[in-house]
Amino acid sequence: MTEVFANVQAAAPDAILGVTAKYLADPRPEKVNLGVGLYLDETGKPKVLDVVREEQEALIEAGLPNTYLPIRGLPAYRDLTQKMVFGEQSEVVQSGRACTIQALGGTGAIKLAADFMRNVCGATVGASSDPTWGNHDGIMRLAGMQVQRYRYYDAAHFCVDFSGMLEDVAKLPAGAMPIFHSCCHNPTGYDLTLEQWTQLLELCRSHGLVPLLDMAYQGFRDGLDADAAAIRLFAESDLDFLVATSYSKSFGLYSERVGALTVVTGSKKQADAVTTRIEALARANYSNPPSFGSRIVAGVLSDAAKRARWEVELAAMRDRIRAMRHALVQETEKIGAKRDFSFVTRQGGMFSFTGFTPEQMDRLATEFGIYAVRNGRICICGLNTSNVAYVARAFAAVL
Repeated sequence: MTEVFANVQAAAPDAILGVTAKYLADPRPEKVNLGVGLYLDETGKPKVLDVVREEQEALIEAGLPNTYLPIRGLPAYRDLTQKMVFGEQSEVVQSGRACTIQALGGTGAIKLAADFMRNVCGATVGASSDPTWGNHDGIMRLAGMQVQRYRYYDAAHFCVDFSGMLEDVAKLPAGAMPIFHSCCHNPTGYDLTLEQWTQLLELCRSHGLVPLLDMAYQGFRDGLDADAAAIRLFAESDLDFLVATSYSKSFGLYSERVGALTVVTGSKKQADAVTTRIEALARANYSNPPSFGSRIVAGVLSDAAKRARWEVELAAMRDRIRAMRHALVQETEKIGAKRDFSFVTRQGGMFSFTGFTPEQMDRLATEFGIYAVRNGRICICGLNTSNVAYVARAFAAVL
C-alpha cells in the first residue's frame, strides 16, 4: 500500500476548545471557565431564551417537511436580516442594492466573503486587527489570501491604537479586504467611536479597499440600533463593502449555525449578479443552508409581539454583562489590587482583554482553577455574583 497519509502532521489543538477541556477535567468545585465564547446566565448555564423555546416547539408541532432551502436561504430570513442590520427604512434595503445570503453562522459568512473576494473579485490580500478572533486569519489564508495585520490594541494605555490602525490600513493595496469588528471587538472589547469610523470609512474609500464588517454581537453592547451604527454609516456612503452577521449569541442558537453574508453594491443589477456568484460558491461548499434555526429567527422577527419579547430578553443579557463588568472592577478596588481594572467598564460585549501575560494566565489556571485563553482574553459571561469576588482575588494575586 502507498502510505499517502503517513507524513501528515497533526494540527495544533484549538486554543479555546482546549481551555474548556482543561476546565472540565479540573475537580475543584471553585473552578471558573472564562474561556468559553457563549453567553452564560447567572447560574453559569447556557441561556435558552423563552421566546426561542416557544418558537422551536411551534415549529416541531407544525411538522414542516424537511425539504431543501434555496441555496441563498430562507427568503423571509434574508429580508429580515437586512432590516435588522441596516434599519427598515434604509436606502440600501429599499433600493435592493444589497444581497443577503444565509450562511452557516458568522464563520460561514466570513468564509463565503473570503472565497468571493479572492476567487471572483481577485483580491489577494486580507487584513485583520492585532489581535483578532482566531478564525479570521485561517479563513482568509485557506481562501488563498495573503494575510496582513493592522495595529489595534494599545496595551500600555488599555485602548485602541487608532493612529497605528490608520497607518497600517493605509498601507494595504487597492482591492484588499480588511476585516473590521463593527461592535464588541473580539478579543479586546474596545470599539471605535463613530468619529473614528468616519475617518476609517474615508480611508477605505481613498485607498480602494473593500472592507468586511464582522458583526457577531449585535445588541450586546448598547442596543440593536446603536451596535449597527458603523455598518449604517458605511451604508450611507458610496462604498462597496461586505457584512457578516450571526444570530448565535443574540438568539442563543449556537448549534443551529444561523448567519448571513450581505454584500452592499452600487445597484440592484450588481447585487443580483453578486448573488449568483456567491450562490455558486455556496453550492460548491455545502449546497444548501439548514432551515430550523433560520425559521426560528424569521418567526420571531416577523411577529411584533415575539420580537418585543426577544428584545427584552436580549436587553437582560446585555445588562447582566454590564453588571458583571462593574462588579469585577468594584471587587478588585475593594481588595486593593495593584492594577486599576476600570478599563473593563470601558470595554463592551462578551469579552475583555485583561492585559495578563500568558504566564499569569497559566497561574490563574494552575493555582485558582480559573481558565481562559493564554492571550489574556476572558469571557465576562463566565462571571456571576457567586464567583466574581473569587475571580477578583485571583486576579490580584497573580499581578
